[in-house]
Formats: sequence, C-alpha cells, structure tokens
Amino acid sequence: MGGMLTIAELKDRVDAGTIDTVVVGFTDHYGRLLGKRFDAEFFVDDAQQAGAHACDYLLTVDMEMEPVPGYRYANWELGYGDFHLEPDFSTLRVASWLDRTALVLCNLADDGTHQPVAVAPRSILVAQLERAEAAGYNAKAASELEYFLYEQSYRDAAAGGYHDMSPVGWYIEDYHLLQGSREEFYNADVRRHLAASGIPVENSKGEWGRGQHEMNIRYADILAMADRHTVMKQAMKEIADAKGVSITFMAKPHTTEAGSSCHIHVSLWEGDQAAFPGDIDLGPVTGSNAFRWFLGGLMAHIPEVMPFLAPTINSYKRFQEGSWAPTRIAWSHDNRTAGIRVVGRGNGFRIECRIPGADCNSYLAYAALLAAGLDGLTNQIDPPPAFEGNIYEAQELPQVPRTLRDAIDLFAGSDFVRDAFGADVQDHYTHFFRTELAAYDAAVTDWERQRYFEQI
Repeated sequence: MGGMLTIAELKDRVDAGTIDTVVVGFTDHYGRLLGKRFDAEFFVDDAQQAGAHACDYLLTVDMEMEPVPGYRYANWELGYGDFHLEPDFSTLRVASWLDRTALVLCNLADDGTHQPVAVAPRSILVAQLERAEAAGYNAKAASELEYFLYEQSYRDAAAGGYHDMSPVGWYIEDYHLLQGSREEFYNADVRRHLAASGIPVENSKGEWGRGQHEMNIRYADILAMADRHTVMKQAMKEIADAKGVSITFMAKPHTTEAGSSCHIHVSLWEGDQAAFPGDIDLGPVTGSNAFRWFLGGLMAHIPEVMPFLAPTINSYKRFQEGSWAPTRIAWSHDNRTAGIRVVGRGNGFRIECRIPGADCNSYLAYAALLAAGLDGLTNQIDPPPAFEGNIYEAQELPQVPRTLRDAIDLFAGSDFVRDAFGADVQDHYTHFFRTELAAYDAAVTDWERQRYFEQI
C-alpha cells in the first residue's frame, strides 16, 4: 500500500535524506495523539528496537494536561513513573503532510512487567480483538468522520474565544458540488496526503451544515481502521493549521447547525469469509446467527457503553430529533433515523452504528461495539424486531442516554462493562468521565452570562 513503510524502507529513506524525523505516537483518553519526535537516524539505529518511554501521568491528565488525583493507575504517591512505548511497525508510514517525516503508533507496556497497560485505549481494543479471535472471528470496520471547516486559524479562533467563527461554506452543502469546490483547497489536499500516507480514501462530500464535510476512508481490519482514524484526525488538523484555517471534530459546535458524527460500520469475518450473511429471517433482512446475536448484543448494551461512543458533555447535544443524529435505541434496514442501520449485501452486509460523534476516541468506540456484539454472541441475545418508519416519532422506544451524567451512571454500574473490560478499566474511565463532568459543572458559561447577567 502506498505510503506504508517497512523498517528496511525507512532505513533506505533515512540514508537518502528523504526522511529525517520519526514521530512516535499513542493516544490519550480523549483520542489526542501524544508522543515524541525522533531523529530518524537515531530511531533506525536504536529506538526502533529499544522503543521509547513516556510519563505514565499522560493516562491521568485532563484536557489542559493537568494530572488529576484519584487514579489508582498513576498518581503522585506512586511518583508518576514511565510506561514503555512499543512501536507497532504495521503502522509505520510516511506522514506526507509533514516535511521529511515518518510516523509510527505504539502499544503501551508496563516498564517493569512488560505487560500491556490495561487502561490504554489501544490496549482496550486489542483485548477485545483477542476475545473475537478466541471465538473464531476477526472484525472489519470503517469510520465516516464529519467536521466543520472555518476561515480562522486555530490561533485566531482561540484568541477570539471561538466566537463569531466563519465557516468556509455559507449554506447547507449536503452532496453539494459547487459549495464543495470552494473547500477543495483543503479537502483535496487531505485526500492526497491521506492516500500518500497509507490511508486509502474513498471520497469526501458536503454534509448537512455550513462548512461541514465528511471524509470517508476504506474499511480495514478493525485495529488498522482505528489507527487510520487516529492518524487521519491528526493529519487533518495539522493540514488545516498549515493553511491558516481550522477544523473541529466537536460533536455539536453550533446550536443551530447539524452535529458531526462518526458513523461506524462493522462486520465479523471468519478468515476471508464474511460471517454476517445468512438465511435466518429477521424481518427486512436475512442474516446468520453471528449477525443476529451480534446485533442483539449491540441493542442490549449500547446504553452501558455510551461514554465510549459519546465521551464529552458536548456529545449529547448532538442527539436532536430531525437532525440526522439518532435519539432512540432501535435498529432498522437502510433507515437514517435509526441508531443502528443495517446496510449492504453479500460480503458488504454490515451494521452501521450512527450513535458515535466525531469527538469519539476510535479505539474506545470500536472496543465498545465489539465487546457488546461479542457478548451477544456468547449469550445468544436476540435483537428486538426491526423498526420501520420515523424513529424520531416512536415514543415507545428507549432513548439514548440524554446526558454524560446519565451515561456515566450506566457505565459505572454495569456488570457487563466490568465483565467485558475488567474492573480496572471500568473504574479508571468512570473517574476520567466524572472528572470531565465535574469540570463542566464548575464552569461559568456564556449561556449563563447571556441569560442571567442583567435579567436575574
């Protein structure tokens, strides 16, 4: 695949002087890419075998990089030691949007025991993949990632308090080619750089907001897709930054505009054979028992894993009726009002989960869906009947959790979450999400000032 590198190819490019920097990265809980930049010659000679180290406080920080007390994994009492960065060389690629740079993603390991750091996002997904493999399956997935593009640079946007942002488009541009042409100075470069960096692109298209677009990349094995998703977001931000514009992956950046989703397509495979096609009658579709029970697990457990799908305060403001975002837990065939939309045929027969927002951490979101589906397989959970019609009007259906507070309570009290991910992961992320919630509860917002400053 174009853009991917072996160690030997990296060494050749280092010797030729076409690569002089290697970015070594991993994500924190928010999905931000953290890490180090290595001199490429040193990386080839030393770090590619020895790996690297980083402070374990990075799995306990808030958005401002402040270490948060109350974590058992790492804290002041333990001295905030190191974890080991172990490069996964299947992710080694040219970062074509950066000058003479390669990039590799890492697994995190305990520096003493060399065991995976259980609470690291990539470790959580790998653990679910191991469960799938033990059951005889591998999983494939794809992310459809939406975003808004603005004329302001990130620095100018921050200096202005993110007020009065000017989207590059000025009317709704869903599938609109004229409006999309005005944004090709950015989106075309993104497509080219992703393709040149080992992330094959399918297409980009206008979305249902002003200045809103969607970038679609080809499906892959689920871990490779989570890696692609992570690299794609980093590349898109850095390309925007270099052009003096900005993009946001907030789930709901504007009250009056559509939110930005991350629709996730997922299917199970047995080797090269898709496991979801079959002849069991499930109303509008037929499928295998693997499909039936995987779907049943999703329907049963999505409310309990919502913080992994919708991780921020802002995530829940996207769930508005008539907004193309789901508001209720239901599945349907090719129905965009459903949280779970079943689409495709043959080897392309798959489940699309429309609940995650663009703000999700791909490793956690994929792990959540895989864990829920695998539990459905293990316990042979049947899905409810498919819903037909406008799900926004179906008052009898259960709602998605309406706030992060509600979602955390379900996650923290879930026996399924504890069994699927382990007590350490459940407790660690409960603390993480409650810390985010507490920060919001303590903040005075523009809404409050506008509402109360004079009138109260």
